[in-house]
Amino acid sequence: MRRRLIQSSVAVAVVAVLLLGVPLAVWAILVQRHDAQNRVAGVAQVLGRSVQERVGSGQTVTPALVRRLTPDAFAEVTLPSGQQVTTGRPPSGAVLEGVYRSGDGVTVRVLQTQDTLRRNILRTIGLALAVALAAVVAGVAVGLVQGRRFTIPLLELADRAERVGSGRARPKLVPTGIDAVDRVAEMLEQSAVRVDRLIAAERQFASDASHQLRTPLTALSMRLEEILAADDPRTVREEARSALAQVERLATVVEHLLDNVRDNNLRAGPVPLDQVVLQQVVEWEPAFGKKGRRIVATGARGLIALATSNGLSQVIATLLENSLVHGAGTVTVSTRSTGISLVVEVTDEGPGVPPELGARIFERSVSGGVKGTGLGLAVARELAETDGGRLELVQQRPPVFALFLSSAAAGPR
Repeated sequence: MRRRLIQSSVAVAVVAVLLLGVPLAVWAILVQRHDAQNRVAGVAQVLGRSVQERVGSGQTVTPALVRRLTPDAFAEVTLPSGQQVTTGRPPSGAVLEGVYRSGDGVTVRVLQTQDTLRRNILRTIGLALAVALAAVVAGVAVGLVQGRRFTIPLLELADRAERVGSGRARPKLVPTGIDAVDRVAEMLEQSAVRVDRLIAAERQFASDASHQLRTPLTALSMRLEEILAADDPRTVREEARSALAQVERLATVVEHLLDNVRDNNLRAGPVPLDQVVLQQVVEWEPAFGKKGRRIVATGARGLIALATSNGLSQVIATLLENSLVHGAGTVTVSTRSTGISLVVEVTDEGPGVPPELGARIFERSVSGGVKGTGLGLAVARELAETDGGRLELVQQRPPVFALFLSSAAAGPR
């Protein structure tokens, strides 16, 4: 993953250089060439006007005058009489040329080498290459930092998952600041707690079974041996009745053991809806307050849902977090009863869910924002279904998410 992040950062830097740096460098070279050409043309024009004034006033045009106005260039002046005055040595190779022609027959031609222009162009190219190299180095640095920031939490998460599978002790869960990783770690921790309870219950069941079933089985075995050894039908019937009593006792012991093994926290039961909603509102009020937003709870009171307290809290927390990240304005959590079902609705005053995402909002890796990862709502729907409920997006603008639960008064659906 770290290598991919570095490659992505470098690719972004290279693309930025190609799309911005190269055109900018070409533009700078063209501007420098245009400025150099304009300077030569300006020199020719100044020289031409000066010569034209001297010719008009009857004065002589001397090489010294021409040289004074064009000290670093070759100049050729043609007077109306056909006389030519030149200064300097004609340059070889690529040159910059400026020409001035007046209406009274004065022609001035100025030639200058491109050495200065060439040095300026090389300086511009060197600067562009230095900026490109700095951008690539910055991309590598960003990739290394981001790679470390994302890779270390993922490696720790993988180690935590391996510890869960092997039954080893797990370190305390510490938030990483990465929402997706923290959510997965939280769900993994909840699953690990459930697995620990199931393993402990299994061990307890094995210990209790080996102890509590030994006596009834021994007694049943003795009754069966008596039946096999008895010749009197009356004795056989009495021993058979005793054996049936031992079988009934075995059934009672097994049922008792199963009742002890069953984890009520893993089964849906009566949960006060007001208590869970109020708890989530109180927990999330500071986060909304920091963004200048409010969260309110409305609707029917005294409703008892058939769910698990932990699962219900997690679903509502996910909806509130989703509204905090992607929504706006006041968030309203309302509860109501339809007679058989209980409904918890979470809505805000934000722009809502884009039309193209409405049918896929609960799919994994589908998110309505750049900060988003697409895991929260998918996990929330799975938790709701585990409790026998249903989580739906009933309205896109403004967004309204509805959690449908069975009423404890009506029993499971």
